[in-house]
Amino acid sequence: MNRFENNVVLITGGASGLGQAAALQVAKEGAKLSLVDLNDDGLQDVKKQLESEVPDVEIITVEADVSDEEATKNYVNKTVEHFGRIDGFFNNAGIEGKQNLTEDYGSDEFRKVVDINLNGVFYGLKYVLDVMKRQGSGSIVNTASVGGIRGVGNQSGYAASKHGVVGLTRNSGVEYGQYNISINAIAPGAIMTAMVEGSLKQMAGDNWEEAGEEFVSANPMKRFGKPEEVGHLVAFLLSDQANFINGSVIPIDGGQSFKY
Repeated sequence: MNRFENNVVLITGGASGLGQAAALQVAKEGAKLSLVDLNDDGLQDVKKQLESEVPDVEIITVEADVSDEEATKNYVNKTVEHFGRIDGFFNNAGIEGKQNLTEDYGSDEFRKVVDINLNGVFYGLKYVLDVMKRQGSGSIVNTASVGGIRGVGNQSGYAASKHGVVGLTRNSGVEYGQYNISINAIAPGAIMTAMVEGSLKQMAGDNWEEAGEEFVSANPMKRFGKPEEVGHLVAFLLSDQANFINGSVIPIDGGQSFKY
């Protein structure tokens, strides 16, 4: 299946985790890729992996801080300068931040998390939508979280920013559907990425694996999700098969967010 043949897909947070998984999936289906991340070494590692697994893939990488509006404008411009267009955008880069009760949550930490997770998503939308509107087509997937559709505790900055991503998604979907642009969000639960591993280590230190087993025991599916499962969902939402899905927020969490 080559759903992305001759399509250009831009992915932020492309050096690891969900961004890496989505990049591999759409590359296998024919996409040309622009990968963005603050970690240039990670970007080069992913580029080598993709070129090994999909030898004919065309990739550019851009080192950028998504919380910097000029850097965002630059990665969008570089993508268009190289490929001429942007057909799909996985607006994914984000961090969890430190865990703490709201009264103890650092103000600087709150600003940092919101700058990356919410402002970064807004800047990406702002500049990519301008391109897609002129094209008359496009698909966007924003990364929210189950922490954007319910409370999770000890994560003021993360929860506030991800709820904001949900609001941006719904608002922009209403605005841009008329231009043949679909805008949706995914709400991942506990997917076993480096970020989730880091979160478990914050909670349990060297016993993080045991803490992880206890954490997923409450999940209806009794396990962590896999990055490639998210990659498949993102690829579907970016494809023409999902063109009439717009302004939606789709949980991928084993059903946990629907359980008391």
